[in-house]
Amino acid sequence: MDPQLARRAPKVSLHDHLDGGLRVATVRDLAGRIGHPLPADDEESLRAWFFQGGRGADLPRYLEAFDQTVAVLQRADALRRVACEFAEDLADDGIVHGEVRYAPELSTAGGLTYDEVIDAILAGFAEGPADVEVRLIVCALRHLDHAAAAFAAAGRFVDRGVVAVDLAGPEDGFPATAHAAAIGLAREAGLGVTLHAGEAFGPASVADALDAGAQRLGHGVRIVEDLGEDGAPGPVAARVLSAGIPLEVCPTSNVHTGVAADVAGHPIARLRDAGFRITLNTDNRLMSDVTLTSEALAVHDAFGWGLAELEEVTATAVEVAFLPDGERAVLRDRVARGYAALRP
Repeated sequence: MDPQLARRAPKVSLHDHLDGGLRVATVRDLAGRIGHPLPADDEESLRAWFFQGGRGADLPRYLEAFDQTVAVLQRADALRRVACEFAEDLADDGIVHGEVRYAPELSTAGGLTYDEVIDAILAGFAEGPADVEVRLIVCALRHLDHAAAAFAAAGRFVDRGVVAVDLAGPEDGFPATAHAAAIGLAREAGLGVTLHAGEAFGPASVADALDAGAQRLGHGVRIVEDLGEDGAPGPVAARVLSAGIPLEVCPTSNVHTGVAADVAGHPIARLRDAGFRITLNTDNRLMSDVTLTSEALAVHDAFGWGLAELEEVTATAVEVAFLPDGERAVLRDRVARGYAALRP
């Protein structure tokens, strides 16, 4: 594995936040247009301010970075531009299918409705490169009470680019099951369900997400706490394994939020060896200064994963992406042909 090979490999991204993936130059430009003060003046200093590595696990500081990106996402034209650039950056990284998530409630301070937020993002994706398919996952913040409205709006965009719903935000004390009715309506509308769980809280959060109807787990890596020393699964891990619930794993981001001390100490390899369905993702490309290519190289350096393992996690991502069967078959073939072309 080398950077050029990892970048050329066709990849699938399932866990990537719109407000965590802006270009620094775009943040500066949009902030200047609305008179929003930034914590650093020049591009290099602002990039360093956003980067979370090396500062230790500091969730308040991590969330402060999102205050800056959300502040410039209060207009439809800004959302459209950022979404288009997001698609361009995915394509440049060798990603052929991306599912990008965002909570529309974050962009209503200037008067936009949920529908206007979603419409602007989808318009931006549509303006992106033709060689990457980008879909939207509509998030709600689990510690607030907007899930019903957000997921109802998501349902109005089924077959127009919205493929699923998600709950993000603090896990401890804010169970996903508190939003079960809203999640149920989303499923009735034909949307998939992926829920943040097992990142900031342990196996109990995963069990709660399963009870709420999660088909995928955002992060989910603290399910490792429900494995015995011999690898035997406890009751929650057994539920995840028996149901084949995939994990959207984001190693570098997990280091920056304190889940692991470094990538070498991350449980991704142990979870894969234990039989969990693993996908590889970036989470927040701006805050962690990562791409899916760099994540592939990070797990190569830490665990020796090469092209075969990257193809494995990509193939898993294809099978669990929120796609109709016809589109999945096309994507499956594209990924298989792409990896075959990389081999001697």
